[in-house]
Amino acid sequence: MIDLHSHTTASDGQYPPHEQVALAAKAGVTVLAVTDHDTTAGLAACDEAARAKNLRLIPGIEISCIHYRREVHILGHFIDPADVKLTAYALQLVDERNKRMELMVKRLVAQGVPVTMEQVRELAGDATLTRPHLARVLVELRVCTSNKEAFDRFLGDGKSAWVPRFELSVEDAISLIHGAGGTATIAHPGSSRVNRLEVETMTKSGLDGIEAIHKDHPPSQRELFQKWAKELGLCCTAGSDFHGEKVAPDRQFGSVGMDVGEFQALEARRPRSS
Repeated sequence: MIDLHSHTTASDGQYPPHEQVALAAKAGVTVLAVTDHDTTAGLAACDEAARAKNLRLIPGIEISCIHYRREVHILGHFIDPADVKLTAYALQLVDERNKRMELMVKRLVAQGVPVTMEQVRELAGDATLTRPHLARVLVELRVCTSNKEAFDRFLGDGKSAWVPRFELSVEDAISLIHGAGGTATIAHPGSSRVNRLEVETMTKSGLDGIEAIHKDHPPSQRELFQKWAKELGLCCTAGSDFHGEKVAPDRQFGSVGMDVGEFQALEARRPRSS
């Protein structure tokens, strides 16, 4: 069972690294990528836990970037967590996300929502602040009944509390990942509403794969993305996008698995210089 997409408390996941790895192993996962949003902070602890469980850990990251004025996510796999440029980018994003969160909280307060930065920080702990953290606070305050409602009403792109994020181009994200010795894959293209022309443009910038198998993709979409991958010479990846039941109850370890041949092909695409 190969799962190339998951999140820990280092970003917006529910479980710390050692619990995350234990849950993956219990579900039968043998190869796991931890791809926290814009950070590699949890990878060292995940690697230690994976060794204890005899599970292969693929060091990864999920970089948020902009393509045609819309946010898309690029997954990096097989990266070097200590890469200087990647580390500098992650540190920059911590500051950017803190500033963005403060502005979103202010917008909610202006709408009469009783939320504070202290509540968000308490829930997030040591993790980089993300919109799902704020969504969970809104659920705990009973302002919303679910994370989805929080995004639909307040936090989604263009909604009343939304604040534009720091913009990194897809081209720069791919370059950053390749520079850290990794491969670059477009994450959940269905959820991101990415079309074939956009994927073709990303491929010209060095994209290595497309996450065709994802919990949010119905069979018809999976087949379409697999077709695009074949036409464009990309690898097809699969990931549960596990966050934990409190964050994303429908995304569980063991729900999807990646083809071994595709995994080997993706690994073979790692930059030679790494």
